[in-house]
Amino acid sequence: MHQVNARGTFACSQACIPHLLKAENPHILNIAPPLNLQARWFAPHGAYTMAKFGMSLCVLGMAEEFRESGLAVNALWPRTIIATAAVMNLLGGEAAARRGRKPEIMADAALAILRRPSRQCTGNFFLDEEVLAAEGTTNFDGYAITPGEDLIPDLFL
Repeated sequence: MHQVNARGTFACSQACIPHLLKAENPHILNIAPPLNLQARWFAPHGAYTMAKFGMSLCVLGMAEEFRESGLAVNALWPRTIIATAAVMNLLGGEAAARRGRKPEIMADAALAILRRPSRQCTGNFFLDEEVLAAEGTTNFDGYAITPGEDLIPDLFL
């Protein structure tokens, strides 16, 4: 878990930074949760929480480290579960997926963030829905697997 999430985020970022620093509008965008050190996140899944928060700590550290050079480092996290194979395996199959959203909401939110000027947008922990709302989206039904279902809030929120 730590090799992929925390270490992988750090290593991939370090490998890309020399190239990104030559770009006109450089961004690193991690899929990482906002930091919340309440014990309830650690009790049932300590290793996973530590690994994901390791990614979040990369955002905090690298955003400040590269602020002056204009490289933006931010995180994006879904407000509700996203209907992926992983969610189906962990949360109860198709019944849970029906109460989630399509991955397209994360893609659309990521694109909106990556279009922002990097010098003015760094060190943030964005939620997909908030990003899209700031861009003018008012109806999220098109992202729902089953419009009208009660959506399941994502882990860490």
